[in-house]
Amino acid sequence: MNPLAAVSGLLSRYTYWLHARWPAGTVERLPVVGPGGVTNVPGLRVVGDLSGIPLLKFAADGGARAVQAIAAEPNFDRGRDTLAIIGAGVAGMAAAIEAKRQGLRFTLYEASEPFSTIANFPRAKPIYTYPTDLTPAGDFQLTATVKEDLLAEMERQRAAAGVEVTPARITHVRREAGGFTLAAAEGPTLSLAARVIVAIGRSGNFRRLGCPGEDLPKVYNRLHDPKDFAGRAVLVVGGGDSALEAAIALVACGAHVTLSYRKPEFSRPKPENLAKILQLTADPAMPVAVEQPTSERVTTAASSALRGDRAPGSLRLALGSQVRAITADAVELATTAGPESLPNDVVFAMIGREAPLDFFRKSGVTIAGEWRATTWAGFLAFFAFCWFLYLWKGGTSLNATFAANHWFPFNVPAWLDGLSAAAQNSAHLLGTLKISLAEPGFYYSLAYCLCVVIFGFRRIARRRTPYVTAQTATLMVVQVVPLFLLPYLVLPWMGHNGWFDAGAGRAVADALFPAADYGQGREYWRAFGLVLAWPLFIWNFFTEQPLWAWLAISLVQTFVLIPLLVWRWGKGAYCGWICSCGALAETLGDQHRQKMPHGPFWNRLNMVGQVILAAALLLLALRLLSWLNPFGTGWIFAAPYQGLLSGWAVWGVQLNYYHVVDILLAGIVGVGLYFWFSGRVW
Repeated sequence: MNPLAAVSGLLSRYTYWLHARWPAGTVERLPVVGPGGVTNVPGLRVVGDLSGIPLLKFAADGGARAVQAIAAEPNFDRGRDTLAIIGAGVAGMAAAIEAKRQGLRFTLYEASEPFSTIANFPRAKPIYTYPTDLTPAGDFQLTATVKEDLLAEMERQRAAAGVEVTPARITHVRREAGGFTLAAAEGPTLSLAARVIVAIGRSGNFRRLGCPGEDLPKVYNRLHDPKDFAGRAVLVVGGGDSALEAAIALVACGAHVTLSYRKPEFSRPKPENLAKILQLTADPAMPVAVEQPTSERVTTAASSALRGDRAPGSLRLALGSQVRAITADAVELATTAGPESLPNDVVFAMIGREAPLDFFRKSGVTIAGEWRATTWAGFLAFFAFCWFLYLWKGGTSLNATFAANHWFPFNVPAWLDGLSAAAQNSAHLLGTLKISLAEPGFYYSLAYCLCVVIFGFRRIARRRTPYVTAQTATLMVVQVVPLFLLPYLVLPWMGHNGWFDAGAGRAVADALFPAADYGQGREYWRAFGLVLAWPLFIWNFFTEQPLWAWLAISLVQTFVLIPLLVWRWGKGAYCGWICSCGALAETLGDQHRQKMPHGPFWNRLNMVGQVILAAALLLLALRLLSWLNPFGTGWIFAAPYQGLLSGWAVWGVQLNYYHVVDILLAGIVGVGLYFWFSGRVW
């Protein structure tokens, strides 16, 4: 076998095992909604399934509570101010009934008909009003379990409350000095409202195929009664539960179905739906049906349909295909084998729905994951600051320039000497502090630890559980002691007061903190290794001569303690309780978790960590060979080691581990992207 092919195959299998085999779905873009439905636009609230939980009872509860919150606002005048409720679905009607009960002035707008999403459900569809033990706030309650009964129940409550619906399709709202104006699709701009509740949901905003012919009458987004398509040639497009359930129901009723999905394999549907698809592919005559559809767009009629004399249908999977065109009697597919034309009577495009994002964009509401000009400006400014910060604190030409010109912080010792005589005595705490204050790393570690502590307390206050309290407190202590107090204050003060001059103290210090002709006189910064295990912190491993104590500590940490922690309590035992990367993510990044990018590209990008690990292992191998000198030519291994570690540069660009990994990736990129892509990027 070709050696390159063998290595490539090994790497492919490793990548698949580590990351690529896991689901990598993307996150649907929705308006950013806080507690009570609040948005970034003051006075505008969003309720219903656009707030994140598409359950009827939650929608009713959210609508009523939003009105209660508005009524309780001190600057909302019940006698003068008006409330606009956009959307007469479950959430909007619950809000309107609560507004009526509160005696508020309001108008309820609806583009089509009240409860239109439920009205479009298939006949006799079962309705599951979860959670069963939840009683929504307000008077609007949901108890019926079948479509027709639920519609009648809701209509009775609307009529009893005396709520009227104003027909109008509102395209967006504009915030003005006196409140909001509502822009209608047809007719003049509507009157001013002091508050707005948006309850438009996402029904009807079906994703489009993006091909010629998709507006033909034979293209549908819902399957009402599969029996109507017996014996016909049907194309179902999609790879989720809606598509699979539609295909199953159609085949069960005698249709000849081609199921087209753009990916080479299914990854999103429920296992039981996938199992039924595979059974029908093998034998379409098998008695397979959809008992309780996951999707509201597929009827349950198939479960009770008896074939009788009807001929069985058929199912063909067209994975890795895309629809290129739809005509009156055919469809054109692009497949891995080339273009293909299929006879066709009807197409079901079951590729999902999109939230009505244009409404929110025009209304100024922030959409999760979308960047505006201000977002870009903030990101670029912060990224530039991180670039300066890490070059300033690291061993770079910028750091050397600050030192040569006695700019901050290299001018701090002289200032302190003039301020107090105690600063001139290194054995005094102020004298010890003076030396540390001349190091850029002191300020970086101080800022880092302050972020962990301040945002750690905020996290404890926000998430009041014993686990979070213990975890966050542990993180704070583990960071502050070895990353700040020990290297910059405690150990230097002990050293200047003779603790490490003789005896056991000197033996320990010589083993862990070798003497140095700069700073505090010893390399106390190596205390970082007490919390940052190899290869997070490589500098205690990659020394000119072996530091046997640190080698032992690092090996025990990496290959004994951490594996035991992970085996006993899971990977979060180190990442969530000890590691400095996790500490920042759990505290400062606690409110940015939702920004983590998802999808196949980002899933594969996770492998960059494996590239860094490979570089660290190569450095380790070269360092060991240069120490052991097995062939009497240690310099052969020392030269590439030094180059890979910190020496290599191409046309002035530093292409080595220190500058690329430590400064660029772990510093500038990791922290620079922090508030835009969540702390997990670090």
